[in-house]
Amino acid sequence: MKIDLTDTTSSKINKALVQGRRAIGTPAVGMVLTLVIVTDEENAYDSLKAANDASREHPSRTLVVIRRAARSPRDRTTSRLDAEVRVGVEAGTGETVILRLYGEVINHAQSVVLPLLLPDAPVVVWWPVNAPLDPSNDPLGSLAQRRVTDTYAAEQPIHELAARAEAYHPGDTDLSWTRITPWRSMLAAALDQVTCKVTSVEVEGEEFNPSCELLAMWLADRLGVPVKRSISTGPGLTGVRMDTDCGPIVLGRSDGSLATLSVQGQPDRAVALKRRETAELIAEELRRLDPDDTYASALKFGVERLGEPVKQPAVPAAEPSADEQSADEPKKAAPAKKAPAKKAAAK
Repeated sequence: MKIDLTDTTSSKINKALVQGRRAIGTPAVGMVLTLVIVTDEENAYDSLKAANDASREHPSRTLVVIRRAARSPRDRTTSRLDAEVRVGVEAGTGETVILRLYGEVINHAQSVVLPLLLPDAPVVVWWPVNAPLDPSNDPLGSLAQRRVTDTYAAEQPIHELAARAEAYHPGDTDLSWTRITPWRSMLAAALDQVTCKVTSVEVEGEEFNPSCELLAMWLADRLGVPVKRSISTGPGLTGVRMDTDCGPIVLGRSDGSLATLSVQGQPDRAVALKRRETAELIAEELRRLDPDDTYASALKFGVERLGEPVKQPAVPAAEPSADEQSADEPKKAAPAKKAPAKKAAAK
């Protein structure tokens, strides 16, 4: 069911949601969170489709915020809010409200979204494109427990990673990080099978793919070894080589679907490592709403440090015991005893 509202308000949108639920015979609200998608008209369809697919696993109220550019100075000073309310089959397993903002209200999107949030439910904000450099300080981002960006859609992904590291706040995450979850799982499982020490790592992937940098930073941060970033023709990540004192461990994927894991002394194994759709990535992010400390540690490692030797934290020396201190200290000569003063001669 679709309900179109022109030049409306948040109060009228809430009434339309109640009306729509009653019309389809489902007045009870069984949604677990509010997903706010901040996008443009060009990317709204794909983003909403991914959110609807993810709602099968996480029933949610989806609010799509689209800021429409004004064509004339008069339009820039006139505020208007148009909405499209979708319930039932049109909205997956939840509810969908598409908000189109015009004029001055563009700069106050949080005042439109706030009354539409589900009460006592987590809020997730997702920027498919044009994400702010500091999501936690964004007016909409400040409403959320989880803020999802995608540096892959940025014009300069590597610079974007550096900006994300400087402005990181617990609850921030990146779909470029979510894309490498199967890679991290596979590499961790491979290292669990051997007792060798890793000496160096090389990560290979297409240029301008921040997932490659994030995987390299994660390996460098966790293993404490130099990690080299190499360029390939793709698609996406194509391979990781870990040199150990027992021989190399190689995970290679040339077709974006099937990978081969090679461990010294073991037969090669084919593993499924396909590139996932955006709906799968969003569904994975919605499974956990707590801060991702592993992502934060890898992000803050820094792209500029890739390929350099990683300095291990210095171990503070144990303080010597009292006996050791007395043994190490040079013995001081005992002070000479003063001779007894001679008695004065008797007169």
